[in-house]
Amino acid sequence: MMRYQMMASSPAAAAPFPTKKSNDHKNTTSTDHVHNKHQIWGILIIIIVTFLLSASLFLLIKRKVFPIFKQRWTRKGSLKGKKLMLRQFQMEELEKATNNFSEECLLGFGGFGNVYKGSFEGEGTLAIKRAHADSYQSIEEFRNEVMLLSQVKHSNLVGLVGFCEKTGAKGDQVLVYEYVPNGSLLEYIMGRGGRSLTWRQRVNIAIGAAKGIAHLHDGIKPSIIHRDIKPSNILIGDGFEAKVSDFGLVKIGPIGDQSHVSSQVKGTPGYLDPAYCSTFHLSPFSDVYSFGVILLQLVSARPAVERTRNPSNHHIIDWARPSLERGNIEEILDANLLSTPCNMEMMLKMGELGLRCVVKTPKDRPRMSQVWQELEEALYLTDCNVIRKEPTGRSSRSMDYEQSQSFVSIDGIGFQRFRVEMDSISFQSTSLRCFEASSVSIDTDKNNLRGISEETSREEDIMS
Repeated sequence: MMRYQMMASSPAAAAPFPTKKSNDHKNTTSTDHVHNKHQIWGILIIIIVTFLLSASLFLLIKRKVFPIFKQRWTRKGSLKGKKLMLRQFQMEELEKATNNFSEECLLGFGGFGNVYKGSFEGEGTLAIKRAHADSYQSIEEFRNEVMLLSQVKHSNLVGLVGFCEKTGAKGDQVLVYEYVPNGSLLEYIMGRGGRSLTWRQRVNIAIGAAKGIAHLHDGIKPSIIHRDIKPSNILIGDGFEAKVSDFGLVKIGPIGDQSHVSSQVKGTPGYLDPAYCSTFHLSPFSDVYSFGVILLQLVSARPAVERTRNPSNHHIIDWARPSLERGNIEEILDANLLSTPCNMEMMLKMGELGLRCVVKTPKDRPRMSQVWQELEEALYLTDCNVIRKEPTGRSSRSMDYEQSQSFVSIDGIGFQRFRVEMDSISFQSTSLRCFEASSVSIDTDKNNLRGISEETSREEDIMS
């Protein structure tokens, strides 16, 4: 009995099982600690690898892939002037430059928006085109146009300097262009304020404008179709060079093997391609047709559509074609050219080229690059002929005068009567210094083509 009690009270006999349990607990705790360390290191390794992969992918996209998607991303986001190489104006500075868009600064107005003259401390004088509230269907449409025009750089195209985008319920979309001080071609060929052009100036303006339009067609990928080529959209620079303006109706041209793009009819009556109106097929040859009308106007100083004349030839094409086909350029020549030295051969060449530009089938018309090349070549040959015909050292100006006299057969009475007709012409431009004074554009579908003739009357009322 005593022996049993003594054994039970000894330390070795009292705690054999508790000692084993304590050792197992220590081993388990050590194992869990090592496992947790492995998990932490695994998570850290995953984070580091993910970061490195993300950085590598970002650099790859930035260097190679990003330029492809840059345009698409910018369209969805806000425009960035620095990325587009354009200045992003604030509305406050535009209001200051135009005296809060006052009428004193108004240069022109039309269906798309108003154009104001703005004075800036750094940039000098610029033309500010403020779009009407309904000019753009969405903010994306405005951004697309800014991005498109930011690619257009040519000496014969009015350059886009910057833009202003004001979002919200009363948001404004403003385009800021270079300022062209000498007005539009319409003012000169219609004799606004006694203005007129020599035959050589007309040829040079035609060459410059054709080069600008050709750049839209062939110098940009994808090509751009202007859709509103007319004299009021051809501005005259300081050196009497031509600058094509107003890109409010531009359309991306056909891509690849496409011959045209389908589009609703938009443009100005008198300059609209009949093939485009009837088929809704728009191509660069639609601009060629409009330019052909301008060539005829440069020769004759006559409006595209004249309501006061015989209805059978109220369009300049129908009126001028018989004389040009007979080679009688003096019958349709601008009266101002009849009283000054004029090279009749060059004017006839320009008129005949105008008829080729307005043939019925678009694919039979010359391209704009061919138009300016033919004009340049004809002018070069004209100058060479003048030099060869001057054995006595007479000036080219006097030779031009002799040539003009040999071709002109008109008496004083007839000349005076012709001048009265031109002075009373109903198609006159309003005062412009930059963009068009009256932009007439139409947007029709197949059931509303008669709007073209209605807009023609409206244009004449505005311009008279």
